[in-house]
This record gives sequence, C-alpha cells and structure tokens, in this order.
Amino acid sequence: MLRLRAASGVNYAMTRQGEGQPLLLLHGFTGDHSTWQTVSPALREKNQLIMLDLPGHGGSDSPECATAWRMPSVAADLVSLLDALELPRVHLLGYSLGGRLALYLALRYPRRILSLTLESASPGLADEKERMARQQSDKRLAQQIEARGIAWFVEYWQALPMWASQANLPAEVLAAQRNQRLRNNSAGLAGSLRGLGTGAQPSLWESLPGMQMPTLLIVGALDSKFRRINTAMSDAIPDARLAIIAGTGHNTHLEKPRQFAGLLAAHLAASSP
Repeated sequence: MLRLRAASGVNYAMTRQGEGQPLLLLHGFTGDHSTWQTVSPALREKNQLIMLDLPGHGGSDSPECATAWRMPSVAADLVSLLDALELPRVHLLGYSLGGRLALYLALRYPRRILSLTLESASPGLADEKERMARQQSDKRLAQQIEARGIAWFVEYWQALPMWASQANLPAEVLAAQRNQRLRNNSAGLAGSLRGLGTGAQPSLWESLPGMQMPTLLIVGALDSKFRRINTAMSDAIPDARLAIIAGTGHNTHLEKPRQFAGLLAAHLAASSP
C-alpha cells in the first residue's frame, strides 16, 4: 500500500498492480480500493491499475478544511498524484461517486485522459431547487452518521432499495462488502457527503456535448433511475457508447464482474494509443 501527499496536503492511500496502459480507478461512496477486486485480476493482465481511496474512505485522510472535500480540489489532487506517479495520461474508470468525480476530472483536464468509463454515474442535478434540496438531505444524513456511528449507517445504507438486486449474491460476497464498509469512519463518510455528494456537485450536463474522448457508459438493467440518466448522457456525449448489463442493479462490477471486465477491456483496447 502506497501513501502519497497531494497538492492540497491530503494524503491518499493507493495500490498499483499490473503493467501496460495506466488505468485510474475511482470507487463509490462507502467503498475503497479493494472494491475493485472482483475485476482487477482480469484487468491487470494488460493494464497498470492505480486504485486509490478517495478522501474520507479507507486509508486516505479526512481533510479538516471544508474546501478540500469539494470536487475541484479533489480533482486537482488527483492530477497532482498522476504527476507524482509520472503518468501524463491515463484511462479513467469511476463508479457512482467515483464516476461523478471521474466525469468532472475528464471535463476539466481532458488532456490527461485517454478514455473514460463511467459505471452508474451521473452529471449531477441540473435543476437548482432539486440540487439544493438534495444538498440539505445529504447534510442531514451526514449529521446522522456522525451522531449514530458507522455501524448504524452501514445497516441503513445496505437496506436501501437500490441494493435489492444484490440479494442473490453469495453470502461471503455480501459479508466482505459489509466488512469493507465498516472499516470506514463516521467523520470521513460525513465529510464526503457534504463535499462530494450529489447535492454539492455542480451540474455538468451542459458540458457533455463538448467531450471528445472515447466514453463507455455502463449501467445495470434493473437500475431504472441510472438507466434513464445514462441514456440521456449517451445522447449528449459525441463519442459515447451505452452498455446495459442485464440482471444487475447499481453495482454492476460486483454483480456481474465477468461481463463488466469484458466490456471495459474491449473499450480500453480500442482506446489505447
């Protein structure tokens, strides 16, 4: 496990595996670098994987400064980490929270990105009133996490309807996911919600038509909300392909890792220089 200090002073925990074209992987809310283990063995055969923990997650810092949690600051941190690793350009993969951050990074630093893959991601909320309401909802949940603790939150989070499609996964897979979530801390997850939550994110919808990089959008067929969002995204992004994986919900790389890895590998091969 490697720890690097980013431009903001925040320390990021990460691991590197494999050789070949570099692929930066950004996990979802409550996750960490280990959540990619379902697909990393297949991907590292032809790619160098850079899997890090986002702020407030896993082994990375929980910044004291509120602005350090914001998407512009975290994106700048990621670029500074790529500089430290001497990686001028990378393929980029992001899931859910990591997908929203990956999209922001690709739009603000397009010359650093060879290709983009977004799993169950969104460009944020275009409606100002809806965004403000979501921001207040995220803040209330952050306060509950701090008051009631990580064990309460993990039980609450896993009971949400968006995870219903995982009911038939093996018991050991669900137990590993629960144990990984419990390794996070209340302050880190609360800070992430306040600074990187959907309510805090600027809307990126108007920027989508200007994207030039090859983009793969992956979504589960059972995730109706994000299927609608990603269909609209695929219409807006010039060089985008939408892949819908049957029988899966929000976390497709956990539920159908072989199909997910196959789609991603083909996309990376077609997008590599």
